Amino acid sequence: MTHDTGAGFEEPGAPTMYLDGEICSPDEFSPEAATKLDGVISALRTVNDPEIPVNIYDLGLIYRIDLKSEGLVEIDMTLTAPGCPVAGQMLGWVQEAVSVVPGVSDVKMSLVFDPPWDRSRMSEEVQLELGLL
Repeated sequence: MTHDTGAGFEEPGAPTMYLDGEICSPDEFSPEAATKLDGVISALRTVNDPEIPVNIYDLGLIYRIDLKSEGLVEIDMTLTAPGCPVAGQMLGWVQEAVSVVPGVSDVKMSLVFDPPWDRSRMSEEVQLELGLL
């Protein structure tokens, strides 16, 4: 499964993008929303999974990003393993990273496990970096 991330190419496991609750391709976003989305994605790429030294976005742990009005951002994410000992901390790391993006006033996080994460959600670059391709 691949999704267009707005970066000019498709990445496996890229999250589904929403704008005010409606599925939306990033190229349909207004310039302001696209800038905010780029900032959110950049912020997500600053948070690394503690077990696999790769950022959570390129690992495919982010399932949904919804840019809501008034600066709210809703994010659904998963973990590489349901029993991750730092699950609560990771949600806080993500919330902290995204909350400083210009135009973001609040971040609502949801931890989901359906569908379960597997390594096919990783970007090709990460799979190459980890020697999986």
